Amino acid sequence: MVEFEIKYRDCAGRICKFKTKHGIVETPALLPVINPNKTIITPREMMNRFHAEMIITNSYIIYKNRELREKALAEGVHRLLGFDGPLMTDSGTFQSYVYGEVNIDPTEIVKFQRDIGSDVGTILDVFTLPDETLESAEENVEETIKRARESIKFKGEMFLACTIQGSVYQKLRERCAREISKLDSDFYPIGGVVPLMENQQYEKLAEVIISSKMGLDPSKPVHLFGAGHPLIFPLAVALGCDFFDSSAYAKYADDDRLIMPWGTLKLDEIDELPCTCPVCSKHTARELKTMSKKERFRLLAEHNLYVSFGEIKKIRQAIKDGNLWELVERKATSNPYLMDALRVLEKRKYKKWLELFEPISKKRALFYTGRHTIHRPIIYRYHNRLFDRYKRKNYYDKIVVVPESRKPFSRYYKHVIQRLPNKINVVVDSKLGPVPIELDEMYPIAQSIMPNEVDNETKSVCKKLLRKFLDGFEIISIEDLSKYTDLSGEKGKRDLDLRRVVSTICMQFGKDADMALLKGKIELIKSKSTGKIRNIYSDKEHVLSMRASDGLFTLKIAGARRLHRFFNYPQLRVVVRNECREFILDGKNVFSKFVVECDPGLRPLDECLIVDENDRLLAVGRCLLNRLEMLSFNYGVAVKTREKNLKK
Repeated sequence: MVEFEIKYRDCAGRICKFKTKHGIVETPALLPVINPNKTIITPREMMNRFHAEMIITNSYIIYKNRELREKALAEGVHRLLGFDGPLMTDSGTFQSYVYGEVNIDPTEIVKFQRDIGSDVGTILDVFTLPDETLESAEENVEETIKRARESIKFKGEMFLACTIQGSVYQKLRERCAREISKLDSDFYPIGGVVPLMENQQYEKLAEVIISSKMGLDPSKPVHLFGAGHPLIFPLAVALGCDFFDSSAYAKYADDDRLIMPWGTLKLDEIDELPCTCPVCSKHTARELKTMSKKERFRLLAEHNLYVSFGEIKKIRQAIKDGNLWELVERKATSNPYLMDALRVLEKRKYKKWLELFEPISKKRALFYTGRHTIHRPIIYRYHNRLFDRYKRKNYYDKIVVVPESRKPFSRYYKHVIQRLPNKINVVVDSKLGPVPIELDEMYPIAQSIMPNEVDNETKSVCKKLLRKFLDGFEIISIEDLSKYTDLSGEKGKRDLDLRRVVSTICMQFGKDADMALLKGKIELIKSKSTGKIRNIYSDKEHVLSMRASDGLFTLKIAGARRLHRFFNYPQLRVVVRNECREFILDGKNVFSKFVVECDPGLRPLDECLIVDENDRLLAVGRCLLNRLEMLSFNYGVAVKTREKNLKK
C-alpha cells in the first residue's frame, strides 16, 4: 500500500511525503533522467549537489543492452547507477513515440523492472498523440487499461505507475483515470503530453491535467510525464501534479541552451548571464562560449539543474505561504500561452473543481496580480456563499452602495453606519465584488491588497455581481442619506456587531446556522486593545471565538453541540468508525483511514463536527482534507481535533 501523506497545501497543489523502500521523497519533486549509456552528472552528484531525492531511468534502454541488463539483474538497478535513494524506471513508451514500436511484451518489461529492484516501475502504455482521432484515442486507452490490468499481476512489492492516456479528449482522459483508479495501481503518470509542451499548447495541457485529476484517486501521486521545463511547474503543481522528470537539463545543454524560470536562452544570442546560480556566478557568457564543447555541455547541464530545482523550492515555499496562485499568475505574464491556460481555468466547471481543494483562508493576504485574480477559486467561493448563505432580506430592505475605501470599510464608514436605521444596510462596491459592511473583516476581503485601478474585466465581473446582489432592494444614494439617518446612532452601532456575527456564521457554517449558535441571550466579548469581537457567548455558553488573523470563527464544543442538534446528518460532520470513538474522546486527531463519511460541503481548514457512525458527537475539529481526500487516503491526519465532547 502506498504511503502518501499531505503535509501542506494550496490550490490543488500539495506538499506530501511519499515513502519508498529506499527513503522518503518530499513532493513536489523533480526526477532527473539518468541515461545509463551516457551519464553527464552522476546520480550521487544529483543527490549531494542538487539535493535530488529521487531519480528516473529507462528500463527499456537497460533491457536492450546485454551488459547493462545482466548487471542490473545481478546487482540491482540502484547499484548499476550508483544511487541508494528512491528510483523510478520508465518502460519504453516514450521510445515508441520517438522511434516507433518497441520490441518487448508489456508484462515482460514490468517483470524486468520488478526484478532489478525499481522502487516505482511503469507500465508499457500506448502513447496517444494530441492530433489522434477520437476513435483511435479510445482504442489506445482501452489497450492501455488492458495492459495496466495485466501488468499489476506481476508488480510484486514494486510500486507500479499506470499511465493516464486519452489525447486531448477531456471525457476520455477522465474515463481512463477512473478505470485506472479502480485497479491496484500505486502511481499515476499523465502521459502523452510532451507534444503539447513542445508546441507550447499550455491551454490544452491544463485541460488534460484537470480532466485526468478529476477521475483519479487523490490519495496517490500524480506524475506529469516528460515535463522538464520549470516554466510550467507552478501551473502543473497548482492543478495537482506531484512529480516531474527532466531530461531537458541535458538536451538543452547539448544544444547550448540555458533553462530559465521564464523560458529558454540560446548561449550564442546573449552577452550576459541573467542568473546567479553557481555556474553563472563563476563564469561569463564569453567564457562559456569559448570553452570546449564537453566542458560547456557539463556546465550548462549544471545550470539547467540549478534553475529547475530552484523552481521546485520556490513552489514548495509558495504552498507553505499560501500564495501559489500568485506565483502561477506572475509566471503566466512571462509567456502568452500560459496566459491562455489561465483563461481555461476561468471556466465554471474547472473553478468548481478547484474550489474543492482550496483552503478556507490563508496565512498571507491575497495579492492582486491582474485580470486572472478575480477568477481565483477562493474568490469564486466567496461569491457563491454570498448568494447561497448570506441573509439579506431578513435584516434590511434598503441598501446604500458606497465606493471602496481604506480598510476596514466599517471603520472608514463608521459615521455613516451609526446614523442609519437597522433596515438600511451599507454595501461596498469593492474590487472583489459586493461586500456587505459586516463582512469586511473576513478572509479574503480584509486580507487582500488591491491597486487603486484594476483591469476592465475585473470591473465588469464586479459590476455584474453587484447588480445581481442589489436585485429586489431599494437603492439609496449617498446624497440622500440625510433623509434616513438616526441621529442617536446607538441602535445602528449595536446592530453592526450582531449583524457581523450573524453574517459570518452563515457564510462559514451554512445558512441559518445563527439560529442554533445564537439561540438565547447573546454576549459579545471584545478585545480591549482593538475593540474587535473575540468571543461569543449564548446563554452563558462559549460557542465561538473570532480569529484576528482571518475574521472567521473557531467553533467551541458548546457551539458544536448546538449545530449538531440543528443540522441534519451529514452536514458539517466528519464520520469516524465506532472502533476509534475512545481514541477521539481522548483528544487524538482523526486519521483518514478511520473516516467513513464526510459532508461534501466541507473544505480544507473548515471547522467540523466529529461524530461516530451512530451520529454521536465526539469532538470539534478543523479539516485538513476535503471529502474526496478523507475517503481515499490511508495515511495522514484528516481532522485536527481541538476540543472533545465530555457530555454524554
